[in-house]
Amino acid sequence: MKRFLFFLLMIPFLWDMSRMSPAAAGAAAYPYRSVQEAGSEKRMMPVIGFIDSHKVAEGQTVLEIARVYGLGYNQMALYHPGIDPWLPETGIEIDIPSKWILPPTVYEEVVINIPEMRLYRFFKEHDMVRTYPIGIGREGFDTPITIARVVEIIENPSWTVPPAAWEKYGRKQIPPGPDNPLGDYWVGLSADGVGIHGTNFPWGVGRRVSHGCIRLYPEHAKQFHKEVEKGTIVEILYEPVKVGVRGNLVFLEVHPDIYGRIPDMESHAWGIIGRMGISDAVDPNIVRQSVASPKGVPVRISREL
Repeated sequence: MKRFLFFLLMIPFLWDMSRMSPAAAGAAAYPYRSVQEAGSEKRMMPVIGFIDSHKVAEGQTVLEIARVYGLGYNQMALYHPGIDPWLPETGIEIDIPSKWILPPTVYEEVVINIPEMRLYRFFKEHDMVRTYPIGIGREGFDTPITIARVVEIIENPSWTVPPAAWEKYGRKQIPPGPDNPLGDYWVGLSADGVGIHGTNFPWGVGRRVSHGCIRLYPEHAKQFHKEVEKGTIVEILYEPVKVGVRGNLVFLEVHPDIYGRIPDMESHAWGIIGRMGISDAVDPNIVRQSVASPKGVPVRISREL
């Protein structure tokens, strides 16, 4: 009964998601179900979402378009490297890469994948997931890779300025309001000093901008803080390569190794493919090309299984 009621609530998000309005797309919930292949060490996560399209309006920036569709700047820049983010040509049709392979997860609660700058909120009891773009730690303040729990949820937080930023902000405490980099919502984690929060600088989503915390668009921070409670498990991963399935096809999604943690990306990709027991089912040329020129979206690498 609970599953049925939840499905009714999700109908506005699920109804023909390939045609939904941009405003709804950023908050969409997607159904998912993982696949365990025979002889595989790992289950294969599904592909969710769709490649949409958008006609650029006069004066519209790529950053504004990204926010409307629930994407970060990094995803649009990676998929459209030749487009000026501030002055895209008016009237052109551009693809919207709102398609992802779900990241590997043990707990299916909250997963943050650093290389793709993205957060996934799983509702495992309903086989549903939401996904949000994020901003992460800048150089010298890498967001930690860890498993943590939510320990506090605060609306209208104050910010205790870290010593490294005292000179920049000229004070040690910033109260709630438009000058607060935490925005209007703070979800504190058991990892020391790390939280998931809003921002007063939305264009930092999809960039390395923080002192180690995870930033959400203000509208996403508001929604996310309602979806978690104290004790929720948050897996912060570092996985630039994801392998997943849709139907009978295998897909590969590759992101840049932004923290420089993977010595050989192609070997890393083949290691994941091998552990899943599907090496013979994929095209090595497409794997090689995807790793050499990552686009941050799922690319088909297999014949039909």
